[in-house]
Amino acid sequence: MTNLSRLSLLVLLTVLVAACHRVPDEVLIRQAIDATAHAAEQVDPSGVMGQLTDDFDGDRGAMTKQDLGNMLRLAKLRGETLHAVLGPVDVQPRGDRYVADFTVTLTSGGKLFPSQLGVYQVETAWRREGRDWRCYEATWTQQL
Repeated sequence: MTNLSRLSLLVLLTVLVAACHRVPDEVLIRQAIDATAHAAEQVDPSGVMGQLTDDFDGDRGAMTKQDLGNMLRLAKLRGETLHAVLGPVDVQPRGDRYVADFTVTLTSGGKLFPSQLGVYQVETAWRREGRDWRCYEATWTQQL
């Protein structure tokens, strides 16, 4: 076997092993939370809403997916800025679903969010939709 053949075989085996590797659900949920925070900082309504189920329930009925999208669209139109700093994320299985708890610190350079700024304790609930994990419920309590 030539060196080129051995190298080709090694590359093929590496690709096959990588393709068989399944990313744990907890990691996928952490990635979705990070993506949501990043989209919020970009004031990107579709990026945030894409992580939520259609029946999303925010803070026990206080905010729907549509409400959140409308607030972000208004913020974007007004040129608002938003910064979200996540604390450690704890992800725990609950049957075929997951619960993720974390803190988030919200700051803004605009006028739309001042009463909502501060440090929050957040609990989110996640379920699989197709191949992706989506948040279907979130509650938050302002800490500071």
